[in-house]
Amino acid sequence: MKLDILAIAAHPDDVELSCSGTLITQIRKGNSVGIIDLTKGEMGTRGTPEQRLQEANDAGKLIGVSVRENLGFDDAFFSNDKDHQLEIIRMIRKYQPDIVLANAPYDRHPDHGRASTLVEEAFFKAGLVKIETTDRDLSQEPWRPKRLFHYIQSVTLEPNFIVDVSAVHEQKMKAILAFKSQFHDPGSEEPETYISSPAFLEMIASRSREFGHRIGVQHGEGFIAKQVLGISDLNTVT
Repeated sequence: MKLDILAIAAHPDDVELSCSGTLITQIRKGNSVGIIDLTKGEMGTRGTPEQRLQEANDAGKLIGVSVRENLGFDDAFFSNDKDHQLEIIRMIRKYQPDIVLANAPYDRHPDHGRASTLVEEAFFKAGLVKIETTDRDLSQEPWRPKRLFHYIQSVTLEPNFIVDVSAVHEQKMKAILAFKSQFHDPGSEEPETYISSPAFLEMIASRSREFGHRIGVQHGEGFIAKQVLGISDLNTVT
């Protein structure tokens, strides 16, 4: 299955919080989209890995993705090394996306920045002929996507561009709230965490409005591009 866009995340719910509005928007435009979660989020204070997998499946359906996989890396302890890079290279070659979305280059959670660098290196190496990988015992062809963009997470980083997600904001919030074990639930008896307080979801909604305001719309999602972006028509810029 060839995908147009592949979003890769350190944890289940990273994508929902940061770029699910963009994914929903692109799916509505006819793009095929997939998500690869690197870990099961098993080090999270609330919930269980099994709950997180079910919540990720439910959220993926709300977004409308064609595929969602979990690589089972060790939460909080995965490394940017050859073995982990090869696993991501296999995914990139398997789905042959034109665009890859990755974690923020820097963020509050160390996994996010480490995953960002890990994906960035795998993105490049997936195109190298002399790196050999297999999928279901079949040799994979090299594949380097056209673009790598980083979504913005807890720490407010300066975006290179902002996507208008006004039309899908409510659907995005439903996808986020599919992770019931992680976010605010007055009936939960589990410990409060950084992301389970009402203030955290308020921050997510406020940032969406802030990014939207910067481009003259209601809601937006910001991205970082380390490559220079080119446009073919000045009229396409909002």
